[in-house]
Amino acid sequence: MIGSLAAFVLSASLSAAWTEPLPLVVGETFEVEALDAVRSVNVILPPDYADKPDETWPIIVQIDGGAEQDLYLANGLEKWNRLWGRSQPAILVGIETVDRQRELLPLTDNPDERAQYPAAGESDAFRSWLSEVVLPQIMARYRHNGTAILVGESAAGHFVVETWLKQPQLFSGYAAISPSLQWNSQALVKGIAQTIDARPPIYLSLADEGGETEQGMLGLLARLDPAQPHCFADRREELRHATSLHGLLPEALQYLLPTEADWLEEFGLGLRCDGGG
Repeated sequence: MIGSLAAFVLSASLSAAWTEPLPLVVGETFEVEALDAVRSVNVILPPDYADKPDETWPIIVQIDGGAEQDLYLANGLEKWNRLWGRSQPAILVGIETVDRQRELLPLTDNPDERAQYPAAGESDAFRSWLSEVVLPQIMARYRHNGTAILVGESAAGHFVVETWLKQPQLFSGYAAISPSLQWNSQALVKGIAQTIDARPPIYLSLADEGGETEQGMLGLLARLDPAQPHCFADRREELRHATSLHGLLPEALQYLLPTEADWLEEFGLGLRCDGGG
């Protein structure tokens, strides 16, 4: 009897401690039309953004940043980095893609790729929308410090490298994680006529892709001037293509948005560049 009474009192006290549920607000979202498709532009602000009206932050522009894509993964990893002081707190802007190959890749002469992705080839138009519409709107609306980095994986990684080659000053830094450099028989890399230098820093990586993807990356690295700031993460023996974004986005942010934290090595969070540095 006493045990039942104690259980009842405990249950009642726990129940009484609960309030009515409140919305858990993560960020803001805008619906916009671009390339004949309605898509979202999602913005997740630093938790103390409203409390620090005089402070500014860098911007992370994430391709494939829809709510059903990689937005929440990137948000979680960015917040985890912040917890450790691994990278600077930032404003995360997720750009939703609707038809990834159409929007993120240039035209291809490869018949197999044309057959599989007949709509591909509008990366220039997507980049123009990004540079002429999205970035000006974001920079006018939010308090930023002038630094903006572009992040993408796989096909979005190809878009990152293509942007870095075609419009390098559009962003302050670039992260191309497992980029699909096999596209169009490695045309993006093979079309580089001279040694690449004097561009913003870029983070590059390989997982287990092999084949032309690996050849394209090694070809790109061979074309970099030694003075070009870059970090190459060679994870061919450690990561799968499907796990490269999960495993490497924290390091990419650490390279492009560094802090002065001096405890990272102690906890196994040191920056590992297998090339560049």
